[in-house]
Amino acid sequence: MQGSICMTTSPSSSQYSKILKPIDNPLLGYASSSSSSSRQCLVVRRKGSSSFTTRALLSTSKDFVLKEFHQHKALKIISGLQNFDKENIASGGATHVDIACDPELVKLAISLTSLPVCVSSVDPAAFLAAVEAGAMMVEIGNYDSFYEKGVIFTPEQILNLTKETKRSLPSVTLSVTVPHTLSLPDQVKLAELLEQEGVDIIQTEGGKCSNPSKSGILGLIEKATPTLASAYSISRAVKIPVMCSSGLSAVTAPMAITAGAAGVGVGSAINKLNDVVAMIAEVRSISNSLASSGKRTANEEQTLKL
Repeated sequence: MQGSICMTTSPSSSQYSKILKPIDNPLLGYASSSSSSSRQCLVVRRKGSSSFTTRALLSTSKDFVLKEFHQHKALKIISGLQNFDKENIASGGATHVDIACDPELVKLAISLTSLPVCVSSVDPAAFLAAVEAGAMMVEIGNYDSFYEKGVIFTPEQILNLTKETKRSLPSVTLSVTVPHTLSLPDQVKLAELLEQEGVDIIQTEGGKCSNPSKSGILGLIEKATPTLASAYSISRAVKIPVMCSSGLSAVTAPMAITAGAAGVGVGSAINKLNDVVAMIAEVRSISNSLASSGKRTANEEQTLKL
């Protein structure tokens, strides 16, 4: 049976899965139609499965979530840490969806898409209900709304949040954002420590601190400079995938991959649009730019071999 891997676990060791139906939603169908055919649906019908079966299912689930990262073509659409608007979950052309850590939003998202759903929070306890609802990936990050209130996160705080999350959900894919408020050397140091803690993905940021002086393409490149610099530095210091996020566009997303990122995260470029068609067009534009970049990279590698 073709479907999706959506088994979730909680600290109580209960296991279950949800079978996602084919996608008809115009915002979501473009991306998921191609990915769903390659996903095997694994159904756990009763509690008390053997530890071997449980480990196998969790391993397969994590492999599925990380697949596009390993292929350096992940595109995550971010709706925001504190965005609970059910009408704003859209991901035409994406490989992952990032939403607020709310179980009802998770249920809505997985009813609309077969893409892996990621939830973001700075409260590890909040992840549990979201994972039970079907989230396949959790992220400590999306700090922008806190920066606006004058709240910043120290490396020690982030490490403690990471350890607490790993204790609660040791087998769930975990992404952690490295704050742009740290210097580049300190960002690299934190990323290395997070890798040692077993984090699966490091995410960068920086768009909020960038104030472009130019308009047009020059402005887009200026806007992305901080997160591109972080992605370049961190990707050369760790072996786990790096997701470049914050301030990216169709112009700069391919630059992130060239800088060493395994994927990109896009939020404001999509969320600022009020028209559904415009949202779809923007996500598709970014997706196409990544695809074109990948083809160029493959051709360059082939030329070097010759």
